[in-house]
Amino acid sequence: MTARGAATLLSLFLGLAALLLQFSLTIPARLANGDSLPGALLFFFTFFTILTNLMLVLIYLSDLARWRWLTWWRNPVTRGMMFGAITLVMGFYHLILAATWDPQGWFKLADVMLHYITPSLYILWWLLFQPKGRLRFTDLGWMLLPPTLWLGWTMLRGAVINEYPYPILEAHRLGYPAVALNILAVLALLLILFTTTIALDRLLAKKR
Repeated sequence: MTARGAATLLSLFLGLAALLLQFSLTIPARLANGDSLPGALLFFFTFFTILTNLMLVLIYLSDLARWRWLTWWRNPVTRGMMFGAITLVMGFYHLILAATWDPQGWFKLADVMLHYITPSLYILWWLLFQPKGRLRFTDLGWMLLPPTLWLGWTMLRGAVINEYPYPILEAHRLGYPAVALNILAVLALLLILFTTTIALDRLLAKKR
């Protein structure tokens, strides 16, 4: 097995393990608090951290299996988008969210895996193994589209059930003007990260 294959397989295993661990903790906890199973599942898959880590798993799988339904996850734009998005996940958690709660036991392990280990592995994987020189600055719009759709869905869901996955989106507490500014800040950060990703892709392509 090549170094790329081994790294991809290891990253796939750890990514799946992290998601399954968090799933096994979150769903029972929500059910114990009176939530329905559909509601618990919707809650779980509303988190940007969960969705981005799931995307990483599918990218690794697309690199190991040639199934046609995985074509989108082989796209350099998709993989570049996730390089920027997972960097935001790790940075945002470390700088803002980590101080807001103190998980223990298995929750702590899942927390560290999803916010530090799996993001770091993908950043290294993309730098070392993803072919470079295929990204263009015209791809920025496509990169911003999925996070924008997620933000729209999250705010719509929150307006209906009064529950948000992250404190900066809590419109019932902060008010919509403040949340709108927070959303613009997140999109601006993503734009910077995606722009940096494309510039890095082009720079590494020239060096190689």
